[in-house]
Amino acid sequence: MRFLPDFSPVRHNRAFGRLLVGDLLSTLGSAMTSFAVVLQIWDLSRSSLAVGLLGLTFVPVLIVGLFGGSIADAVDRRKLALVTNAGLMAVSAAFAVQAYAQFGRLWLLYALAAVQAVLQALGAPARRTFVARLVPADQLTAAIALNTLTGRITMLFGPVLAGLVAGTWGLRTCYAIDTISFLASLYALARLPAMRPPSAGPAGSRLRATAEGLRFIRHRPVLVAAFLTDLNAMLLGLPVALFPALNAAHFGGSPQTLGLLNAAVGVGGLLSAVLSGPVGRVSRQGRGMLVGTMIWGLGIACFGLTRSLGLALAALAVAGAADTLTVVFRGSIVQAVTPDEFRGRVSSVEYIIGAGGSPVGNVESGTVAALTSPVVSAVSGGLGCAALTAAIGFAFPAFTRYRARPAVVPARAPADS
Repeated sequence: MRFLPDFSPVRHNRAFGRLLVGDLLSTLGSAMTSFAVVLQIWDLSRSSLAVGLLGLTFVPVLIVGLFGGSIADAVDRRKLALVTNAGLMAVSAAFAVQAYAQFGRLWLLYALAAVQAVLQALGAPARRTFVARLVPADQLTAAIALNTLTGRITMLFGPVLAGLVAGTWGLRTCYAIDTISFLASLYALARLPAMRPPSAGPAGSRLRATAEGLRFIRHRPVLVAAFLTDLNAMLLGLPVALFPALNAAHFGGSPQTLGLLNAAVGVGGLLSAVLSGPVGRVSRQGRGMLVGTMIWGLGIACFGLTRSLGLALAALAVAGAADTLTVVFRGSIVQAVTPDEFRGRVSSVEYIIGAGGSPVGNVESGTVAALTSPVVSAVSGGLGCAALTAAIGFAFPAFTRYRARPAVVPARAPADS
C-alpha cells in the first residue's frame, strides 16, 4: 500500500502546485509575525494579560468572517484573494516599520493585529474554494491532504524558525521576512485562472446572503455533523492551556519538557500528513472523521492521566495524527457536498470554527482546571469529546453513511501552463 502523500494534483495542475508552494512560504512567514508580535508585546509590557488581549481579535473575525463568505460568493474569488493578500503584505510591512523605528506602542500592535485578523477573515473563505475549482473530483482529497501537510509543516517549523531568526537578527527581521514571503503567494494567485461565481452571485444584501448560507448548512445534516464534530474536538478536547500546569505537576516543570509537549501534537500531525497516501482512498469520510475525533479525545484523556513523559508524548502524537486525518476528511466533505455558489459562505463558517474554537477551547479547559484540577480538566474534556462524538454519529446517521461522491464536484477550471 502506498503511504506517502499523493502528489498527482501537483503533477497534473501547475496552478495548484504554485498555490501550494506560495501558501507554504507565506504561512511560514506569517508564523514568524505571529511569534514576533507575542514576543514584542511581552518585551514591552512583561504582562501575560497584555499578551492574552491579542485573543480579542477573534471578535471582529466572527463578524467579518461570515460576511466574507457572502462576498466570496458574489465576486471573482481570485481578485478578492489578491486584494486581501496585498493588504496583509502591507500590514506585515507596517509591523516591520514600527519595529525598526522602535515606536514601542502597544496600541499600535493591537491595531495592526486586528486589521490583520480582519483581512485574513475576508480572504480565507475565497481561498478555501480554490482547490475544488482547480483539481478534478478524484484528486480532491489528495489535494486537501497536501494542503494539510503544508499547514502541519508550518505549525511545527514556523515557531522554530521564528525563534532562530529573532534570536540571531532580532524580531524585526521576522516581520521583514514575512513581508517578503507574500511575494510567492501573490505570484501564485496572479497566475490562477479567473474564479468568478457560477451565477450572478447571491441576491440581496450581504446579511441576507449570509443568512442563506447558514440556512443551507442547517438543511445539510452532513455539514452540520462535520462542523459539530470539529467544534466538539476544539471545545472539549483542546489541552494547550493545561500544558504548563500538567508539565509542572507530572513532568518536572522544565521549559524543555513544556516545549516537547507543545511539539508532540505537531509531530504526530506532520507524520500523519506525510503518510497520508491511503487517505484519498477512504470513501466513508464521515465515519473516518468520527473515529479520528474519538481517538483525539481518548489521546488527550490518556495524556491527562499519565505521569510518564514518554507515554504523554506518545498520546499527544497519536492525538495529533488523528486530528490531521479529521481535518483532511472535513475539508473534503465540505468541498464535495457544497455547490460552488455556496462554497464561500460555507467555507467562512469552517474558518470561524477553526479560528475561534482554539481560544474558546483554551478558556473552557482553563476554567474547568481552575474549578477542579488540570488532570480532571484534561481527562473529562478528552472523554467528553469522545462521548459527544459518538452521540453526533448516532444523531446524524446520514453522516455515518456518507460516502465520497466525486460526481457532485463541478468540473475543474482549465489548468494553465
